[in-house]
Amino acid sequence: MKKLYDWTMSLAQSRHAPFALGAIAFAESSFFPVPPDVILVPMTLAEPKKAWYFAALCTIASVAGGALGYAFGALFYDTIGLWLINLYGYAEKMDALRAFYAQWGAIFILVKGLTPIPYKLVTIVSGLLAYNFPLFIGLSLITRGARFFLLAAAINHFGDTIRLKLERHFGLFIGSLAVIVVAGFAFAAKMF
Repeated sequence: MKKLYDWTMSLAQSRHAPFALGAIAFAESSFFPVPPDVILVPMTLAEPKKAWYFAALCTIASVAGGALGYAFGALFYDTIGLWLINLYGYAEKMDALRAFYAQWGAIFILVKGLTPIPYKLVTIVSGLLAYNFPLFIGLSLITRGARFFLLAAAINHFGDTIRLKLERHFGLFIGSLAVIVVAGFAFAAKMF
């Protein structure tokens, strides 16, 4: 794991790292299963003075990716969306989901944007249910910004401690992220 940690930290310091961070944050909000934390944490540890820049980049890219996820839900509902809904047996749950989203959509977006439940599910469902797009973007900016800026603040404050723990337990960190992603998908599958 030491070699993987060293490789990750060297990538985090490369000149292409901000582009990779933005690309991962964008893709994670619409179709990619890996959260941007995988690269945000090492980048912020490698260059703590750029923590706020990295958090802002992650936020903007994540919300832009969320707009794409929203478009997937809105534009492809009648084709791919219906097929997927029927494939997973959710057709009978759509009326209940619409009623829930009409009443609790804003809170759902805010809470789920902070949790390990994959944000792409929130973005696609928001488009699928024709949630108010400007409100969706505003709520996404709040929740995704809070998530990434809180992470940057924690790393800035506890950076040396986090770095030491990460050096010793990098495999556990990567494994934990994988478990969180899988658990998030499993939880979302039970919700919907």
